[in-house]
Amino acid sequence: MTALLADIGGTHARFAVMDDQGKTSHETVFPTSEHATMCGAVRSYLADLPHDQRPHRGAFAVACPVHGDRVQFTNLDWAFSIRSVTDQLGLMQLNVVNDFAAIAHALPALAVRGSRPIGGGQVVKDLPMAVLGPGTGLGVSGWIPSGAGGVVLDTEGGHVTLAARTDEEAAVVDILRGRFGHVSAERAISGPGLMNLYQALCAIEGVQEQDHQPQDITTHAHADPKSIEARTVGMFCGFLGTVAGDLALSLGARGGVFIAGGIPGKLGSAFDESCFRARFEDKGRFSEYLAAIPTLLITNPNPAFLGLAAMLTHQ
Repeated sequence: MTALLADIGGTHARFAVMDDQGKTSHETVFPTSEHATMCGAVRSYLADLPHDQRPHRGAFAVACPVHGDRVQFTNLDWAFSIRSVTDQLGLMQLNVVNDFAAIAHALPALAVRGSRPIGGGQVVKDLPMAVLGPGTGLGVSGWIPSGAGGVVLDTEGGHVTLAARTDEEAAVVDILRGRFGHVSAERAISGPGLMNLYQALCAIEGVQEQDHQPQDITTHAHADPKSIEARTVGMFCGFLGTVAGDLALSLGARGGVFIAGGIPGKLGSAFDESCFRARFEDKGRFSEYLAAIPTLLITNPNPAFLGLAAMLTHQ
């Protein structure tokens, strides 16, 4: 039965159709800003499909918690009822899961193909794996081996409290605390988080902020390694390494910690050369434990689709 796959984040909605052999086609990306509702975005996609490709069931990965029938996005002004959307789209079945839970379903496959190592360590088969990734927000999930093939953890780990490792980071966290009260990891490790770090560093240095977007910060960082933008990217990578190490310890993720999200991949070699891996291992008495755990950057362009397909196939 043909299935509609959707990966809906805070900025983009990605769609594809999967046939009964597990092959995907008609992959399309929409800016979420182009549509007032999720159902409107889905209908726009379906309108361009050939009639014989119309889906009978669906699997959606969404950037928010999924508890019950009502789904409210965290960083997007969209909400929907799963039952209502199932009826409106004429689907026999609709599965809706957190977007990073969807990626977690793909981790066993991504460990074999679709990722590349950042630093040392070796993947150990059939042990827990973790995934986190900065985009519009910070997603976190994990995969735990079981007799049924694996259990995926549906978490909101991006909202754990951010911990400073250096005096400069502590000064930045103090500024963010004044703005937000609680400073979660997502406040620093995300697209908006890059902006928060840049603005805080400018305030500390008494430097006039430029009219930047997140991509401007990474562009300036590449152009001038001594710029405040480069310091911003360096701090971003350091915080990401610290949170990734915390996640590895919390889950015992000796099978590997995977990095998803658009930002690390766009940093290219700058991410490999950053302090990310050193900060991942910087856990005092447990540094040796973490040095044996691999960190891997996901290179598959649509890992959520891979996970949704695995989930549907297993069902």
